[in-house]
This record gives sequence, C-alpha cells and structure tokens, in this order.
Amino acid sequence: MGTKQVSGLSAEEQADISRADSLAREIFSDVANKWALLIIETLGDDTRRFSDLRNRVDGISHKMLTQNLRMLERNGLVERTVYPTVPPKVEYTLTEAGQGLRATVDTMCDWTQRYFTHIQSARQSFDN
Repeated sequence: MGTKQVSGLSAEEQADISRADSLAREIFSDVANKWALLIIETLGDDTRRFSDLRNRVDGISHKMLTQNLRMLERNGLVERTVYPTVPPKVEYTLTEAGQGLRATVDTMCDWTQRYFTHIQSARQSFDN
C-alpha cells in the first residue's frame, strides 16, 4: 500500500484510471483488494470497534486490518473516532464516499452469490 507522488500531471490525467501513473489508478489499487472490500461490507451502516471488525472479517490479521483501515481513512472512505478513555475506545464508520463504494461492493457480493455455482463448475472443468 505504498503511496507514490503524482506530479506533473493535469487533473484530467490524474483522474484517468487507464494511466499507470495516475492518482485514480493508485486509488483503484488501494480499494480493490479483498480486505478493503470485506471491511467496507462488514462496516455497512454500522459503527464498529477494531476488535469487532477483526472478529467479523474472518482470516484478517491485526496488521492487515490496521493497514487497510488507515488506507481507507486516508482515502476518505472510513471515519475513525477516538474517545478519551482508558484504554482508548476507537470506532470506525463509513463516510458518505465509503457508503457510495459500499453500493458497488454489495453488487459484487450479489454477483458472487448469483454466479457461485457457475464459477465453481467452471473451475472444476478447467482443473480436470
């Protein structure tokens, strides 16, 4: 999840996802990973604590959850709220932009369920 500086490009070039050096490509790369998509789907309309997210996103490590939450926050998709308690209480919720991406993630989840049997069958045929 390294960040590269995009310099010397016009706003139009920076928004062009087909350009390897565009900011749009970097954003796409950030959010189009399995952990980010699963975190977005898990947050949904709820506000959740870190430990709750970790328990609900099966298989994610502490490190990967931390990295992805930071990336989502950096990209304005997740809002992190820290409460001044001991120990600190931290909650995460989707922003308006995060909710917009969630609609796409929901569609992808629906597509996966709809074509699951087809894909499973195709994989079995291909592997034999």
